[in-house]
Amino acid sequence: MITSLLAAAASVPVTPEWSPTVAIIISASSVVALLLTLKIDQPQVGPKLPGLPLSLGAFIGAMAFGHVIGIGIVLGLTNIGRL
Repeated sequence: MITSLLAAAASVPVTPEWSPTVAIIISASSVVALLLTLKIDQPQVGPKLPGLPLSLGAFIGAMAFGHVIGIGIVLGLTNIGRL
C-alpha cells in the first residue's frame, strides 16, 4: 500500500509556480463564473452583498467554481506545454 502511494507520488507532473499569467487566468475564470451566476433563478436568496445583485452564498460559490475552473485551465495548459 505504501509503495503504491509512493509510486503514484513520484509520477506527478511538475506544476507551475505562481506568475502573473496564472493570476490572470484564474481571475478571468472567476469573473466568467461570476457572470454565469447572474443567470441563476434566484441569485438573491440569503444575505445580500452591497453593490452586487447576488447573495453572499452565490458570490462565494461563483468564486470557488471560478478557481476550480482556473486551476484546471492552468494545469491543462502546463500539461500541453503552453504555460
